[in-house]
Amino acid sequence: MDIITLEHVTKSFDGQEILRDFNLSVREGEFLAVIGRSGCGKTTMLKMMNGLLTPDEGKVCVDGKNIAETDIISLRRRIGYVIQNRGLFPHMTVEKNITYVPVISGKKNKKENRELALKLLKLVGLEEEKLGKYPSELSGGQQQRVGIARALAADPKILLMDEPFGALDEITRQTMQDEILRLQKSLKLTVIFITHDIREAMKLGDRVMVMEDGKAVQLDTPENICRAPADSFVADLIKSVLNRT
Repeated sequence: MDIITLEHVTKSFDGQEILRDFNLSVREGEFLAVIGRSGCGKTTMLKMMNGLLTPDEGKVCVDGKNIAETDIISLRRRIGYVIQNRGLFPHMTVEKNITYVPVISGKKNKKENRELALKLLKLVGLEEEKLGKYPSELSGGQQQRVGIARALAADPKILLMDEPFGALDEITRQTMQDEILRLQKSLKLTVIFITHDIREAMKLGDRVMVMEDGKAVQLDTPENICRAPADSFVADLIKSVLNRT
């Protein structure tokens, strides 16, 4: 079953076409990794999935419903969103960052919210003592874990991730890759994950979508992409992986 679809979507900024007659179907429960050069439309596509941007043409559907006809605030609270700089509020403790969405959604019970924060903190591999810390007191990897915990606080079915591990060192990055795979499987999440790193895409994705100039040039399993790249751009990406192994 498809949980997200983009149908004939076009989007331009200042006269420059970023997405062009773009089509995509994301299956429920899959991990879709998306890779492409800067400016190819990856982030624009992701922002359309939770209503941060609207298409100039075409439509975006989540759970079979056109999001143009959906309550956007309600939609965003059902979709977790994680970005590279983690997006944490620096003036809030870890606990308040994690429970931000439940609180603004009307869940004011402090005991229940603290229990939720503690549960999510443990889920992403952090200790209870971190609840009272501020983002500036955490390492980059710890901040990213808190960012993921906050995205999970509304119990979403979908997790959108825009280069979440791009600023992390290699060891922490690999640890977080393993962590997000574990979470995706245990929580049965649908994950759309943007990256610049083809090795990361191949490791994480059930399917990998390669984008170029506002279009998907190939969408397939990592194995099939390695075996039969669609064009020279994809072939060069695959060579870069092979040259590093």
